[in-house]
Amino acid sequence: MADFGGYQYEIYFDGLRGVVPRFPMSYEGWEARAQAAMSPSVWSYVSGGAGDEHTQRANVAAFLRHALIPRMFVGADQRDLSVSMFGLTLPSPLMMAPVGVLGLCTQDGHGDLATARAAAKTGVPMIASTLSVDPMEEVAAEFGGTPGFFQLYTPTDRDLAASLVQRAEKAGFKGIVVTLDTWVTGWRPRDLSTSNFPQLRGNCLANYTSDPVFRAAVPQSFETDPGASVLHWAGIFGNPLTWDDLPWLRSLSTLPLIVKGLCHPEDVRRARDGGVDGIYCSTHGGRQANGGLAALDALPEVVAAADGLPVIFDSGVRSGSDVVKALALGADAVAIGRPYLYGLAIGGVDGLVHVLRSMLAEADLLMAVDGYPTIADLTPEALRTVAG
Repeated sequence: MADFGGYQYEIYFDGLRGVVPRFPMSYEGWEARAQAAMSPSVWSYVSGGAGDEHTQRANVAAFLRHALIPRMFVGADQRDLSVSMFGLTLPSPLMMAPVGVLGLCTQDGHGDLATARAAAKTGVPMIASTLSVDPMEEVAAEFGGTPGFFQLYTPTDRDLAASLVQRAEKAGFKGIVVTLDTWVTGWRPRDLSTSNFPQLRGNCLANYTSDPVFRAAVPQSFETDPGASVLHWAGIFGNPLTWDDLPWLRSLSTLPLIVKGLCHPEDVRRARDGGVDGIYCSTHGGRQANGGLAALDALPEVVAAADGLPVIFDSGVRSGSDVVKALALGADAVAIGRPYLYGLAIGGVDGLVHVLRSMLAEADLLMAVDGYPTIADLTPEALRTVAG
């Protein structure tokens, strides 16, 4: 069993030698440092949400309405945070959610590779986005012994979709995560105010420009005529999938198929009956649609409807205690977004490793202090609803 909480003693013992942490110890500190490190346009893209950002705030606030009940005389001197899903055993339930601008979040412009390297160092899986500065094969090569997942934005060109999935399988990814809520971009005032859509500027398109199907459709080199590739990408990016498309998606690969963006129990039941292998409960962190339900409030019904299928959760997770609460509400794994982006911005691989280890340490120590030695002990009965 991994001793995630031991990270605090590394920090304290460094202090005895006069060494204080290079990076902040809380989400607020990561956020402030990241804003200083990022350009205004990238910062608005990463930190902003849809509309007046009510749903983004609601995702965060939802965690405040749940409180963990301490249990004593448990003897939780050792904790087991490991999870098993999709035939894999992972040291913790933490994952890194797919984000399409990772490459723009590090000083060297290769945030996708930095994230993969941090995954290798921590055992925290990366869900690599279709929108990437570096081709998926180069990203997967950095995972080491940590499994990775590939997130698919399904294009209208079915041959291209099949090619992307086949490449992911050949590169060694362990599952395909299909995002359902981003076939069109939501109304994002912060991005609009800077007139910034990174992909229309030719950023984060390496998985397309390196793909044989895409290249056959755009024979011009991206290096010599990036505009042709961008225009073709814009024309085929978004596919408003229907239930009729699910058998086709299922046929693309023998890898586990996880569908992302499901918050209604009826959608979960139909996806389960359609042969998916996992459910990903998410509101895209509030980036795509405003005025909706906080993902955490949808989670219990999603878990019930999944009826034993693994459920990954994201949206609004800011701390290790948030991770614990989502697990208690039934999530099998909890993915983070903005916290790890901020870690990348403030320190590349080292900054991201610090964020991941900090969140895992907090979760581990919270389970120790409050008497929950295993994830199985974290049930809805471990929580009380309180005034937000």
